[in-house]
Amino acid sequence: MLRALLCLWLTAVGAGGAGVSVAACEVALVLAVDVSGSVDEGEYRIQMQGLAEALRDGAVSEALVVGEAAVLVLQWTGTSRQRVMVPWQRMTDFDAVEALAARIESTPRVWRNFSTAIGEALEVGAAQFADVPDCKKRVIDVSGDGSSNEGPEPRAIHGLLTEQGITVNALVIEGAEPMMTEYFWENVIHGPGAFVITANDYAEYPARMRRKLLREVTKPISKARGDSFAPHL
Repeated sequence: MLRALLCLWLTAVGAGGAGVSVAACEVALVLAVDVSGSVDEGEYRIQMQGLAEALRDGAVSEALVVGEAAVLVLQWTGTSRQRVMVPWQRMTDFDAVEALAARIESTPRVWRNFSTAIGEALEVGAAQFADVPDCKKRVIDVSGDGSSNEGPEPRAIHGLLTEQGITVNALVIEGAEPMMTEYFWENVIHGPGAFVITANDYAEYPARMRRKLLREVTKPISKARGDSFAPHL
């Protein structure tokens, strides 16, 4: 279905004649991965493998390429411990998507046994968008399993995010602390259309990440078909 819609859209663009072109970058996406002390080594690997699998999904990869998305991977934990592990990569073709997925799979973990500084992770993530000024939409995609317990509170960063036009969405892994989904809804996500997707445990992470990326890089075909998506054009 998605491939057919893409073909129709590309045909329509071609039929428009000279002067009609695809935007250089529809969305810039910061993938912010939790590596705090509540995440063990196996759970870290599930996150990275789940990200890679989600990027390789046919619908996700096609939408990324059509929108010429830019993607960056950030690891975060306690105060002063956030690091860009994969700098901005432009999804200009399917080889670029595969190269990004392979790089994510092999990315080492740089910290463990530290606190959870979600607010600072949002600050560091927001600073990265200065390098992709041509992208229309700015999204920080936070995954985590615990509440912020160090550094500025996430809500304290919302003003900065509003100024820069940044949306924050979240993938929450339940289990480490109670009511994490509610916490992320109330304190972390921000911006028009921001949302939380919940994985009941790490085993559900890959499937939930695929669903999350689809929602971030595609858009609904119509309000009447809430589960259907078209390329984010």
